[in-house]
Amino acid sequence: QVQLVESGGGLVQAGGSLRLSCEGAGRTYAVAWFRQAPGKEREFVAAINRNNGYTRNTDKFRFAISRDNAKNMVYLQMYTLTPEDTAVYFCAARQVGAGLTVPSSVGNDYIYWGQGTQVNVSS
Repeated sequence: QVQLVESGGGLVQAGGSLRLSCEGAGRTYAVAWFRQAPGKEREFVAAINRNNGYTRNTDKFRFAISRDNAKNMVYLQMYTLTPEDTAVYFCAARQVGAGLTVPSSVGNDYIYWGQGTQVNVSS
């Protein structure tokens, strides 16, 4: 059983940057970031596979995903934040094989989920 813990959320002014962390998934797991704002459905942000390939939402050119397998850590670096980025951010993981694969952007594909970290971007 994998336990994921997000951290790094908080209050940031518009135009600022923030780095979120997800701890708990090792090198054999693909990891994704999703977010959910009040009254809205969960939205895919980015995902990374075990070979460091990645997928991003086309609206998220300002976001970068990376990982450090030695530390069981995955990061989401966010730049030039706006109030529209305000949401609870979740990381999710699924075990994958050693072959090349495109990380999934579908939430139902992921088995393990963290509890989320709140990001608030003020005007």
